Amino acid sequence: MNALVVLANFVIIPAAAYGAQLALGALGVTLIYAVLRFSNFAHGDLMAFGTMATILVTWQMQAMGIGFGVLPTALLALPFGILAAVLLALVTDRWVYRFYRRQRSAGVIFVIASVGVMFIYNALTRFFIGTADQRFEDGARFVIRVNDFKEMTGLDEGLALRTSQLLTLVVMVLVVSAVFWFLQRTRTGKAMRAYSDNEDLALLSGINPDRIVAITWILAAALATIAGVLYGLDKSFRPFIYFQLLLPIFAAAIVGGIGQPFGAIAGGFIIAFSEVMLTYAYRQVLGYVLPEGAQPDGLVQMLGTDYKFAVSFIILVIVLLVRPTGIFRGRVI
Repeated sequence: MNALVVLANFVIIPAAAYGAQLALGALGVTLIYAVLRFSNFAHGDLMAFGTMATILVTWQMQAMGIGFGVLPTALLALPFGILAAVLLALVTDRWVYRFYRRQRSAGVIFVIASVGVMFIYNALTRFFIGTADQRFEDGARFVIRVNDFKEMTGLDEGLALRTSQLLTLVVMVLVVSAVFWFLQRTRTGKAMRAYSDNEDLALLSGINPDRIVAITWILAAALATIAGVLYGLDKSFRPFIYFQLLLPIFAAAIVGGIGQPFGAIAGGFIIAFSEVMLTYAYRQVLGYVLPEGAQPDGLVQMLGTDYKFAVSFIILVIVLLVRPTGIFRGRVI
């Protein structure tokens, strides 16, 4: 039991929360790819911008004495962050992507343009909030505390469940359910899927392409901000970290099947658990499992934590070589 508690503390719970964050980010990437047909390399920095706006509003609310009880004040500020990210995405589409869309440019042109947009987003975020780590979590920090768990169970190891981790999982389930309901049940969602499947036929059916594009950006920006805020609450906020998150997010989208919303969710958890499990040191776990005297001397760690993002890259390369359509047969990049 002690070994299971250690695994839950350092592998299962952190990987599940991280997977939920990657899943939300990958869902935004896959929506852009499915509807607008290009890989948006600015998605990570769009996450950073929306999170930055949320943090600034959170600080203002905290200074005014506004709180949300045991929950983080950032939840109250989240709609303002989403609004800021949506406005930025729509302005970017109008000033940058719409020109190439009207020229019917190749997908690689959009990708190159998104790289330039990425640097602009990154500069804006750093200009407003700087480059240092920012912590903005408040409210109750833990749902289950280590000492309380020890007293309740009598085990040597205590289980800790942070509020941000539980909140991440709950929000992910609610948001993903809402997105899937929107795509499957509403007229606009069906129009988006029709536009994604066959653009010319959708236009002949009277679907307004500008409206579909705008709604896609709104959804992607909202998902990016929610994922970014949840990641910042769980860990910390630093603009460059969100740039690094682009690799595991794209890996999650491609592993699940780029263009497949359900695949993005599955891919997020696959990447998260792979990263955490391959970089965790299992010495303490084996100390409880193996008989006395047989405990290992080393860390029993497959890869150092510095190689966490390398795991995403290796999985991405293997999937592109072996099954480029991903698990759920999405589009081939």
